[in-house]
Amino acid sequence: QVQLVESGGGLVQPGGSLRISCAASGHTASTYTMGWFRQAPGKERDFVARINWSGGVIVYADSVKGRFTISRDNANKNTVYLQMNSLKPEDTAVYYCAARSAARTAGYDYWGQGTQVTVSS
Repeated sequence: QVQLVESGGGLVQPGGSLRISCAASGHTASTYTMGWFRQAPGKERDFVARINWSGGVIVYADSVKGRFTISRDNANKNTVYLQMNSLKPEDTAVYYCAARSAARTAGYDYWGQGTQVTVSS
């Protein structure tokens, strides 16, 4: 069992930066692929980025390439970060952390509760 707890959301002005975190608990958490998703009001949940257990495989959605950076620190409570730069109002959403075992190539086994990111002047 893996539990995910996001933190770091908030209000930021357009063009600003924000870093959100996801702490994963569970003895196998360091071996899991971790992902970030987001859901804006009235819209479906969309993929943002994912990182494999070693950090050697990273994938981004086209909408965030060049602006967002995903990273992980397996030595620090298996924490995954999403550094968000050059934020736009359309980045406003609830951001969710997700985890899946290395054996899976699609879908996620565990989800966090989400953290709100609002980009507004």
